[in-house]
Amino acid sequence: MREIHHFIAGRSQAGTSGRFGDVFDPNLGEVQARVALASPQELDAAVQAALAAQPAWAAVNPQRRARVMFAFKRLVEARMDELAALLSSEHGKVIADSKGDVQRGLEVIEFACGIPHALKGEYTEGAGPGIDVYSMRQPLGVAAGITPFNFPAMIPMWMFGVAVAVGNAFILKPSEKDPSVPVRLAELFMEAGAEAGIDVAGVLNVVHGDKAAVDAILTHPDIAAVSFVGSSDIAHYVYSTAAAHGKRVQAMGGAKNHGILLPDADLEAAANDILGAAYGSAGERCMALPVAVPVGAKTAEAFRELMTAKIETLKVGVSSDAEAQYGPVVSAAHRQRVTDYIRMGVDEGAELVVDGRDFRLQGHEKGFFIGPSLFDRVTPQMRSYQEEIFGPVLQIVRAETFEEALALPSQHAYGNGVAIFTRNGRAAREFASRVNVGMVGINVPIPVPVAYHSFGGWKRSAFGDANQHGMEGVRFYTKVKTVTARWPEGASEDQAFVIPTMR
Repeated sequence: MREIHHFIAGRSQAGTSGRFGDVFDPNLGEVQARVALASPQELDAAVQAALAAQPAWAAVNPQRRARVMFAFKRLVEARMDELAALLSSEHGKVIADSKGDVQRGLEVIEFACGIPHALKGEYTEGAGPGIDVYSMRQPLGVAAGITPFNFPAMIPMWMFGVAVAVGNAFILKPSEKDPSVPVRLAELFMEAGAEAGIDVAGVLNVVHGDKAAVDAILTHPDIAAVSFVGSSDIAHYVYSTAAAHGKRVQAMGGAKNHGILLPDADLEAAANDILGAAYGSAGERCMALPVAVPVGAKTAEAFRELMTAKIETLKVGVSSDAEAQYGPVVSAAHRQRVTDYIRMGVDEGAELVVDGRDFRLQGHEKGFFIGPSLFDRVTPQMRSYQEEIFGPVLQIVRAETFEEALALPSQHAYGNGVAIFTRNGRAAREFASRVNVGMVGINVPIPVPVAYHSFGGWKRSAFGDANQHGMEGVRFYTKVKTVTARWPEGASEDQAFVIPTMR
């Protein structure tokens, strides 16, 4: 059986812990490989490799580091088909969606290609008599990223792209459910260094593992910063544990994103948008849109009718089926989790309009497939509304007024993303200003910001003070040093024993 190794100090290294995890093909429901699970000692070996490589890498001037990022971008683009097929074989998302996963990661790499500009500090001439003040941004040293199964290309590149471009070395701990693409990215980064004429061995390391590896990262004294994406409970654990060990932390958690439909919205266009946002990638996205909030009974009835008809046209298929709109979920356990939430919604009194639990794909009966489900008349008191389902399930929560619709996402425990569908610019502007959510879409169902802005939610969707990528990412992965300089004109005779002031 194929075995997936760690990637440390520029080369593949077999695991030594003796522990392994199964990697499934979700389309078939069968184990296709096994991945080594690191011990704390193996994690430490990666940290030591990173510590050894980081000073020389940081000493490379920003333009030359940018050339490595340019080369990496070209190499990933040239292997897009290979990476997408590999990603789909372990995650289950369809090939087109896998290519989007890679491309959204590459957009952050493109941002990182401009790192010389982003690293420019501030300068004040003549802040005092003959005194200039300037600042510089310097790398932290070794940073680490812990990434989820749902975006095995995009989220690693969101993290390590900025981290290494500013001069850090990086330890990536990807999900053990779909670990092959992160290793392939590390291999391509090595090729990029060779193409640019720079030794990057040890700059980007990949260590597979479970909680043992995560805890080793959170407590290791030589790791200065940790970035995490996953469930909110684990995000809180990562944040509190790593912060208690003196690390910078950005920990992104779960979500329950809402789509508000005002009576003046283009319902046909909105329904098409929500169809893809709710069911794309089998709903396994923290920026999926699993809650629709039509305002007014007429809007609700029209939207329900439209959505029911559109769901009937959805095609669920294997990842390699070019006509399929989404594939299987990642594991049998996750499929069971989603079906349990559907049963919960029924038990709580929500109306199950479309039930996808009995879906089976002919010839792939053991695959982890689940059909689209639609609930209506869901209420905020229901646990199935309050919690993240993370599957192909859309819930309709009816609202009578704009204020009631605004309150739903604002008062929810999660605050990742929200969208409003309307032709009314004033209503959209007021909604965007007042809603208590971190990312807002106006007639945009999945408002993930472009790479030169930053990504981050509020409330239980994010722990820590810094968002991902963009200039927020640059600030997270660097520390500021401020220099106050004076060059004496002659002999220095006056020695000040009081705090200097800029008179």
